Amino acid sequence: MERLGALLRSIRTEWGLSLREVKDRTELLAKLWGSPRYASSFSHLAKLELGQHDMRVSTLISLSHIYSKRPETLVDACRPPKYDSPVFDPLEGPNSTVLITEGRLHERAERLLPLRGASPDIPENTALVAGDIHSLRNRYRKAIVGRKDRSLYPMIRPGAIVTVDTHQRAIASHKEWTNEFDRPIYLLYTRNGYVCGWCQLTEGGTRLNVVSHLMAKLDVLPLAYGKDVEVVGRVVSVAMSLEP
Repeated sequence: MERLGALLRSIRTEWGLSLREVKDRTELLAKLWGSPRYASSFSHLAKLELGQHDMRVSTLISLSHIYSKRPETLVDACRPPKYDSPVFDPLEGPNSTVLITEGRLHERAERLLPLRGASPDIPENTALVAGDIHSLRNRYRKAIVGRKDRSLYPMIRPGAIVTVDTHQRAIASHKEWTNEFDRPIYLLYTRNGYVCGWCQLTEGGTRLNVVSHLMAKLDVLPLAYGKDVEVVGRVVSVAMSLEP
């Protein structure tokens, strides 16, 4: 509740109000709305700002009205700090398929599908999404698969947005996956630009082969590991349109 208290204190200071004036305004609202529940005492408001008291729903409604803030703004300050990952969700989803319009799942969908369903301009070559180019401190980067990067076509199509975990750069062995859907996908930076594909290290770890999907009908691309190629990270989510 410390974040909420700090927010309430900063808003009140910005408004130039004392705690007693806020108390008086909650009492005025209680009279106008016909219920004493919307009134808050001086001590209750003081403890809220110190992070020593939970906020009642009635107080939330009163303060959001007094400070001309949406209730969601105050509710967000009650939440614990968010986990850093854009893909990890310990609560998972519902047991049944449902439409998502709000809440944590909607926020997650917005992160995974940043283009809001619009068809992006597909570049010829795979490239980092513009907003992520300078996000060097961000663990997760986004890239858009180019028209010429067909290594995993049709499983990953040109125009797909991939989220890459830059902390996972070690190439997994074949013992760590059992089928093509579980096989790790990596974003690589080569002398010819970015490539999104499966990887295989040769014995001795001197060469890295970029392996394509069987239906892509492409030859294996051999690269000198650590010389001709840099592993940007492992792809942890894919968002793409199914329209042709």
